[in-house]
Amino acid sequence: MPEGHSVHRIARQFALHFVGKKVTVTSPQGRFAGDAQKIDGHAMIAAKAVGKQMFLEFDNGLWLRVHLGMYGAWDFAGDFTADATTASANGRMGQTNQRGTVEGSVIVDSRGEDSLASMGAPRVTRLRMSESEKLEPGSYTFPPEPIGAVRVRLLTEDTVGDLRGPTACEVITAHEVQADIDRLGPDPLVDPLKKGEERFVAAVRKKSTPIGLLLMDQTVVSGIGNVYRAELLFRARLDPHTPGKDVPEETVRALWKDWTKLLKIGVQTGQMLTMDGLSKTQYAAALANREDRHWVYHRTGLPCRVCGTPIVMEIVASRKLYYCPVDQK
Repeated sequence: MPEGHSVHRIARQFALHFVGKKVTVTSPQGRFAGDAQKIDGHAMIAAKAVGKQMFLEFDNGLWLRVHLGMYGAWDFAGDFTADATTASANGRMGQTNQRGTVEGSVIVDSRGEDSLASMGAPRVTRLRMSESEKLEPGSYTFPPEPIGAVRVRLLTEDTVGDLRGPTACEVITAHEVQADIDRLGPDPLVDPLKKGEERFVAAVRKKSTPIGLLLMDQTVVSGIGNVYRAELLFRARLDPHTPGKDVPEETVRALWKDWTKLLKIGVQTGQMLTMDGLSKTQYAAALANREDRHWVYHRTGLPCRVCGTPIVMEIVASRKLYYCPVDQK
């Protein structure tokens, strides 16, 4: 499932290439046809992410809310930027150039080429954004034919975004957007940091629910999924079974600060990179391979990187929880 950093990166893609432009909205699959008509032909005026949810505002007062869930993904084609988070004032830093090399600080495993600007011109490379990001080389005519069951297509004169497999995709009012946001826990990239920290501490410290479950509760804190949950708890050397009310306040505050740090790294790099103190070689390996990126996530039975004890995996609330039984006791 895409975690908070991925959704923020997708929102920035929309802010850079769709906001300020009239958007043709369709539903190739047909399931979104009614809502698509409500915003079709209107200009997008804002794009924002809160935790795992994204909200796109249109000039008629309506918003498109998207939650990717377990299987959702956006495919971008046409004029897009491989890394919207490194865009400069003119909006072009960090994109692939027409020789297929990567400029700026884009961190991807694949090579691609930038697209041309005119409608109907031959293009190369698509960008898929979900839990991970992948440049998919290949020639097509713009706009390309939809691939698979596309729930909604957002098309400007030079960029297209296709959404497939979301948990939620709906057109709602500004009042409904605010109601949705009010139900969410704080997001370090949205809420004032001190206010967000106080909300997080208060929510954790009043509950007897294990901290390993609280970090996944989007009403307690926004954006944390299975990967960040496991890694944050290990970095804090915290037993995931500890009731929230029994976690020392200073540890809860440290969790918030560490989540803020890791979220910013994730948005910047496009990777859930959770290991510190890496050499240049180790850092490059971590960006390229998940196996070199995490302390405990997806490392069942492998030796803990600190003490050598085999990492444990157990099922908690239908999700896999990874931890070191020695360093996190």
